[in-house]
Amino acid sequence: MENKQDKIYSRKTQTTNYDIVSQLNLTVCSGQEGLQREVKGGYTSDLLSDVMGHAQEGDVWVTLQTHKNVMAIASLKEIAAIILVKGHLPEEDTLEESNNENIPILSSPLQTFEITGQLYKLLHP
Repeated sequence: MENKQDKIYSRKTQTTNYDIVSQLNLTVCSGQEGLQREVKGGYTSDLLSDVMGHAQEGDVWVTLQTHKNVMAIASLKEIAAIILVKGHLPEEDTLEESNNENIPILSSPLQTFEITGQLYKLLHP
């Protein structure tokens, strides 16, 4: 009879922002220094107060918001990266904050529903 202690459990390898970018074909807009950050999960919302209350450290935040306030929330919540949907690009002051905080802002031409599904599938194979 096999003992639980004898089993070898394989540990899932760490997923980083590099993995997200390459596997989801995302464009890196800014925050390249943070591409090595570990991704622990994801959160999708365009309501800043919702993200403040529910996103977790290490999440990738999927949104269409492009203004500077997203960086304040991302920094406070220790978000791993931000994915902008529908080809949106960050505003200039948002780019600057992203580079200062080393939190990547990534862009996808996909709709929110599609990129969220792909991110979920990547993080939960």
